[in-house]
Amino acid sequence: MATERFPDSFIDEDPQKALEALNEALQADSNNAEWLCQRAYAHTLLKNYSCAVDDAKKAQQLQPSLPLAFMRTGIAEYHLNHYESAHAAFTQGHQLDVSDKSFEVWIKRCEELMGELAQIGSSNTQTAAVPPVKHDWYQTESQVIVTVMAKNVPKDGVCVNFMEKELFAMIQLASGENFNLHLQLLHPIIPQQSSFKILSTKVEFKMKKTDAIRWETLEGEGQESNIKHFNPNQYPSSSHYAHKWDKMVVDLTEEEKNEKLEGDAALNKLFQQIYSDGSDEVKRAMNKSFMESGGTVLSTNWKDVGKRKVEMSPPNDVEFKKY
Repeated sequence: MATERFPDSFIDEDPQKALEALNEALQADSNNAEWLCQRAYAHTLLKNYSCAVDDAKKAQQLQPSLPLAFMRTGIAEYHLNHYESAHAAFTQGHQLDVSDKSFEVWIKRCEELMGELAQIGSSNTQTAAVPPVKHDWYQTESQVIVTVMAKNVPKDGVCVNFMEKELFAMIQLASGENFNLHLQLLHPIIPQQSSFKILSTKVEFKMKKTDAIRWETLEGEGQESNIKHFNPNQYPSSSHYAHKWDKMVVDLTEEEKNEKLEGDAALNKLFQQIYSDGSDEVKRAMNKSFMESGGTVLSTNWKDVGKRKVEMSPPNDVEFKKY
């Protein structure tokens, strides 16, 4: 069979090398449907999803009875968020090969996402007059955290869909109305390792970064961040909004203060409290050390950091990169 020359394992090992080999082979035999399917697979691994769709659809035309062509088409369309097209391709492929259960898995996943998007679209129509709900974000080395400031959200009042570079969320407010959040993320995340938490004063979405890099903005290219550098009296996060530390601490309600936070959120709250309770020298030390070290040092000792430049000091197992 033609696929024996370019098995999946060969493409998995080095997609770029496999793509070059397939390009060369298809120059000699441009109507080889199986090779087009394998090139579509290489394009998918390289995230060239539109190219993958083109190759897979051409393979369908050349060999309409080839289930693999419909599988490749469906997966590429899925990654482009074209769930209806993906669903159609998977359904046709399943009709050609009912023994391949992977078609059933993909079909079910597409139906779930289509249903969620329809629900969100319906909610958008019904709740056009919902008052604005504030949301904020910050990041750690491994996570991006988005906080929606909504009080008393019911335990089952959040419907969320994490995708590679998108976040869809529908939140039922205490008033009974729905708030919809749709973010086009700057960098990819790992949906399976992302989660959300409903607290008494807010809803928190934690998204696992694919790469341990610093995001300059929350959303995609072309979106300007309000904070490009850390200025005095600004809370050292990657927030989409500029917040003054003092105001942020004053705005904390008693209910928020009593919440039992864990991990990054707990550390975040501790830094706020230290800054709030600290003297002017403590505040200057925290701002100066954080800015000069690229976020790797946070000192409260002005006598130490006030007379020197604070060098970067990332953890031992982390390589610091400039952005």
